[in-house]
Amino acid sequence: MKLKEDLNPVLLLLFQVTVWLYSVLAFLPSYLFSSVSESDAGLGSEQERAQRLKARSVTGRPAGPYRAMGATKRLVSSLHPGVDTLDKVFEDASRRFPDRDCLGTREVVMEEDERQSNGKFFKKVILGQYRWLSYAETHRAATCFGIGLAALGQRAHNNIAIFCETRAEWVIAAQACFMQNFPLVTLYSTLGGPAITHGLNETEVSHIITSRELLETRLKFILLEVPRLQHIIVVDSTPTKWPGYPRGISVHNMATVQELGTKPENVSRGRKQPMPSDIAVIMYTSGSTGVPKGVMISHSNIIAGITGMAERIPNLGENDTYIGYLPLAHVLELSAELVCVAHGCRIGYSSPQTLADQSTKIKKGSKGDTSVLQPTLMAAVPEIMDRIYKNVMTKVEEMSSAQRTLFTLAYNYKLEQLSQGRSTPLCDNLVFKKVRSLLGGKTRVLLSGGAPLSAATQRFMNVCFCCPVGQGYGLTETCGAGTISEMWDYSTGRVGGPLVCSEIKLKDWVEGGYHSTDTPNPQGEILIGGPNVTMGYYKNEAKNQDFFVDENGQRWFCTGDIGEVHPDGCLKIIDRKKDLVKLQAGEYVSLGKVEAMLKNCPLIDNICAYANSNEMYVIGFVVPNQKHLLLLAEQYLIRGSWEELCDNAAMEEVVLQVITEAALSAQLERFEIPRKIRLSPDPWTPETGLVTEAFKLKRQQLKSKYQDDIERMYGGK
Repeated sequence: MKLKEDLNPVLLLLFQVTVWLYSVLAFLPSYLFSSVSESDAGLGSEQERAQRLKARSVTGRPAGPYRAMGATKRLVSSLHPGVDTLDKVFEDASRRFPDRDCLGTREVVMEEDERQSNGKFFKKVILGQYRWLSYAETHRAATCFGIGLAALGQRAHNNIAIFCETRAEWVIAAQACFMQNFPLVTLYSTLGGPAITHGLNETEVSHIITSRELLETRLKFILLEVPRLQHIIVVDSTPTKWPGYPRGISVHNMATVQELGTKPENVSRGRKQPMPSDIAVIMYTSGSTGVPKGVMISHSNIIAGITGMAERIPNLGENDTYIGYLPLAHVLELSAELVCVAHGCRIGYSSPQTLADQSTKIKKGSKGDTSVLQPTLMAAVPEIMDRIYKNVMTKVEEMSSAQRTLFTLAYNYKLEQLSQGRSTPLCDNLVFKKVRSLLGGKTRVLLSGGAPLSAATQRFMNVCFCCPVGQGYGLTETCGAGTISEMWDYSTGRVGGPLVCSEIKLKDWVEGGYHSTDTPNPQGEILIGGPNVTMGYYKNEAKNQDFFVDENGQRWFCTGDIGEVHPDGCLKIIDRKKDLVKLQAGEYVSLGKVEAMLKNCPLIDNICAYANSNEMYVIGFVVPNQKHLLLLAEQYLIRGSWEELCDNAAMEEVVLQVITEAALSAQLERFEIPRKIRLSPDPWTPETGLVTEAFKLKRQQLKSKYQDDIERMYGGK
């Protein structure tokens, strides 16, 4: 995101009020420019709420299980009595909020190819206002689509796939499947051909819902490898005829299928309503550690998960607007949108390429989606927040000395006030208002999930975007639900206490040196139990050993993550079993820890640490920040194109020196610091297959890509 244009006005304002604001902050009583946040009756100040006990061990043992203070006697599994399947959740919302805006999509006003400086063309768009479907209209559309699918031969309990980008039609299709009891197989839109083929064949689908673009660029090339497939339903409205597809495969428009759902002979067939224990979704993971696995998620699993999540979002209701842009095939986005639907919120759709005014597809001078929608709720993965943080702080570094001093003064002042439970309206309006407007200016809650969020980025989002960041922890296997920090808890590095739908235990991991008897805080592998724990992996008994049922009938999942529980009941993720490597000299290195510490370095856009037990040291693959690398090359008189710089041994040594200094500042041990690196000129995106949709590293794929460099850096031939 290019933030310069947005920040220039505030820089001028900052310069003009430097002396005055400094005097205010230094000499006026604090009540003139900060105030204690209003709290709910009987709960005390935000600082008091942040310091109170969040969860406790219900057995008194340090290993747990730990439950939220509001669920120590019984875990909560539903939002409303009797609303126990996802079709009932949507029907309940449609009954309560029939005329409320439900799903919104921006109209495309103009589309053009813009020539870039390198001669290539890049598609730019000008988008109009959001057009909305009400809850009642969305319910009708889903009902007709579900009946139409049944008319095409789709049957209850038979799997149906959706391979589509995040958009309103995805949710309409999903709700249609929930109503008709069609288990919905979700596939990431960035998956490659072999992964798509694997998912479709394993689940034996005969019907798939997709978009025109994905059909023509991905799906049609593997159709002969999916022999059971008979019907392809395209969510786009044009064209109406689809010639050139293999014999036995029919292609339909979504509108045509919905029209089938209005015919009396099809409506009269009725539907087979789901039971809470029926499979709602078979969600394929991103395959970060190999072939994607299909996680079987029941209706009751999802409802329990969204019940726990909703409890952590204060004042959630029909006045909220959520912006949907993360992949709906990811449990974080699907759960977040179902939470919103259950509470009558509006959901406006976006994409990473159109999110902000400076996003890559937005034509200069026109508005991105956040500016138009002005969402109050937003979910993000740490990778996106890290990018925003680095770009804004780069602009801060370019300020004059006076401007930078004022920004730093205001930043540190607000940080101190937040720690005391105070708001800072003067700072917010004069200093941070323009930064806050990058997300529309009305965001009141940011939910971060998918990976750990660095302390620096979390503090930055709290301060500059003037809203709490709820950092959460969960997995596809637990419906994304496990923990979420309370919105008034501004501590960093923690993921909060257990949700009211789940409980957490710590299991000793002797090999890694983690025990529940460790002091000052108990540590161990995190086990999550509760009604949100899913049914296991589809047709994959070998992997189902990570699930078990205890003597009370409670279902548990062994996460493979290592955590510690703090005295107030909050969880901190400190390691991952699969990321821990024992070096030849016997030291254990946590690759995830090394990467998390170094990603705060402005020179690094992304990094993958690598080590194996036959070697003495760690190496790294680095995607450098282009601007910072070019400045460094100029400083050391190293010349060449971008690709040549990334392939330059002297450049590698200079970058390694910067990384080493950053590692020492982050207090990494000497044996944890990479000794050799390889620079990558190309970013790692889900499209490259090197990271997941949540931007988690795919270590096996990265190892394969850089195998020659691994051999070189370890002295091989």
